[in-house]
Amino acid sequence: MTTQEQNILDLLDRSKDGTYNTFIWLGDVYSFLIDCRLNIFRGENDQWAIAAERLGYNPRMGTIVLEVSYYGNCLTNLDEYNNQKTNYYHVHLIDKNSFQNATNDSEGLNENAEFILVRGEHVKLSHDITEYDRAGIILNQFEPNEIRWEEAARLLIIQNRDLFRASDEELYKSIPTDLQKILVLDQWYHRDFELQLHPAISDEHLRQTYEFNKNLTGVDGMDFETFAASFRQQENRNDEWNKEQLNDNRPSSYETWQLLVRVISTRDISLYKPTLIPNTHWTNWEQSGSL
Repeated sequence: MTTQEQNILDLLDRSKDGTYNTFIWLGDVYSFLIDCRLNIFRGENDQWAIAAERLGYNPRMGTIVLEVSYYGNCLTNLDEYNNQKTNYYHVHLIDKNSFQNATNDSEGLNENAEFILVRGEHVKLSHDITEYDRAGIILNQFEPNEIRWEEAARLLIIQNRDLFRASDEELYKSIPTDLQKILVLDQWYHRDFELQLHPAISDEHLRQTYEFNKNLTGVDGMDFETFAASFRQQENRNDEWNKEQLNDNRPSSYETWQLLVRVISTRDISLYKPTLIPNTHWTNWEQSGSL
């Protein structure tokens, strides 16, 4: 492995550094996975970038959202949150009013809704259960003939794929325009990489936290020693979780990213010859949207 390849893998492994940075989270428990895509870019002077698309239905946001996450050594114009850089942003594809009008009281598809506006275009909604069945979308039907938005969206992208993909303008938002898109993947083998980040807390700070909560809301008769022990146990559990994640799921630990950094380093897309079966289809991520 070359130095450049190792540097790229190191950067991907550090993608969780910082409060508002993230690695590609297909199993996002707050958003039902609809679809995803990887875009690989290469420029002069060893410049490189990756733009990952994740299309999901987020019930809390009340809409279908395209999230674009960036990784690279030349990123620019990144969004900020709480005065910190973030490596992702949301593209709102669907007209808010048309989405609300097409949504029933239980946050499913309104049985009378005929279309929604996607990028200003009228997109037909389907209420034909057999059409979903032919597309391999098994409806949960918590209520008779109910169609959930995540189910409707999975059919919509099959029928209108380009409308739900990021445009080049959206992809290049934080990537220099002189970089060339050299590879696009609609499926790959993926492992979510989530670390439990927490600041180090001293015993003195822990004592102050205990006293503050005791005076504010009470601590149900818990003494400081029990409170501190419980907190430290959770810290240890988080540390063990992080060790497992770093060992098993960090990008550099498996084939997908090892091959992709070789492609980035050499610009030779023929080197991407994976042996692992792709798993990025939404059927493999049942935990997505579970909260």
